[in-house]
Amino acid sequence: MARSGYTLPVFACAAAKAALQYLRQPQGITAVSVDLGSPPQTVVIPIEQLAPLPGGAVLGVTRSDPGDNLDLTRYTPVWALVAWGDPGQEEPLVLEGGEGVGRSGGQAAIYAYARSLMGANLTLMAGETLRVTIILPEGRALGERTANPAFGVVGGLGLLGTTGISQPLSAPEQLDSLLEQLGTKAAQSKQLVFCVGENGLDLARQAGVPPEVLVKTANWLGPLLVAAGLQGVEQLLLLGYHGKLIKLAGGIFHTHHHLADGRQEIFTAHAGALGVPAPHLQVLLASPTAEAARQYLLGVPEGPLWLAQIDHSLGTAIDRRTQAYILKHSQRLVRVGCGLFSQARRWIYFSQVGQELWQSLIPSPQDLPAFPGPLDHGGGLP
Repeated sequence: MARSGYTLPVFACAAAKAALQYLRQPQGITAVSVDLGSPPQTVVIPIEQLAPLPGGAVLGVTRSDPGDNLDLTRYTPVWALVAWGDPGQEEPLVLEGGEGVGRSGGQAAIYAYARSLMGANLTLMAGETLRVTIILPEGRALGERTANPAFGVVGGLGLLGTTGISQPLSAPEQLDSLLEQLGTKAAQSKQLVFCVGENGLDLARQAGVPPEVLVKTANWLGPLLVAAGLQGVEQLLLLGYHGKLIKLAGGIFHTHHHLADGRQEIFTAHAGALGVPAPHLQVLLASPTAEAARQYLLGVPEGPLWLAQIDHSLGTAIDRRTQAYILKHSQRLVRVGCGLFSQARRWIYFSQVGQELWQSLIPSPQDLPAFPGPLDHGGGLP
């Protein structure tokens, strides 16, 4: 049975609570209880280290444990630097984000649940004020491997979530749920939109795509594509972050990074086939992310033109390989098109079929998004 764990705010709160207890009375603390609020239960969180620092602050350290979820934050250290409030501090508790905590709109990406959790568990006595700085030593590196920038969180991880429990679905349970959703939608329409992730779903909704054709696939694209063919879907539009959908151009139909990657290799292979010079190919292949590869090309003289050609090559390959995959495993021919967006949630490419399918779904022309060239460099779609 899959084991549940706790969300990142819970560990930040536990580290802060342990540091506050030490600040009041220096002692060895190996665990603290945290009232989750949502759900209404109290849990015990192990504390890895406590360290008094010069100036009177105390550092509490714990490690994230999200349970059996495939989560990048597994075992990442969570630090809380706790000190009494500055003279004249009016707020009882000032909560700040240090290194590794992302920023959103100029503010630390510490959201409502995390703040309420801290307020409920860091009980202050009359006249006391407290300053807490959350630090995620690995947060900046981990943040680059997530979709956080698409949510406006940059420079690290956010303390997200609306609950303290990180409850996993087993692989069969999650796939069964998605297949059930697909069956319901396929019974209503023979033209569907597969959204690989919450951002694609959100962009489609904002543009006015009818909800009855929208299917969120998560990373289970392969089984869902085959199921769509078997259930008689005739036209399929794939919408997703380019760093996800690019995998389909390489024949990877389960897109979770824990199982398969190859984004830079696929991107570089298409660039090489189009004649991009070898020195640039070496940079593309060594880029830490697909987004970084795109940004590199935008910074070289011929890069925007190359990028337009690469996007067209990738989009064509995504359509072709996906259609072939469905035909091979379901013996059904489905018309497939794709639309890709950047980390900034801006459309960067629609294949020809993708554009036709998109336009057929939008209620009226004025609801169409502007279709820029690659990252707004150039006119309409290739």
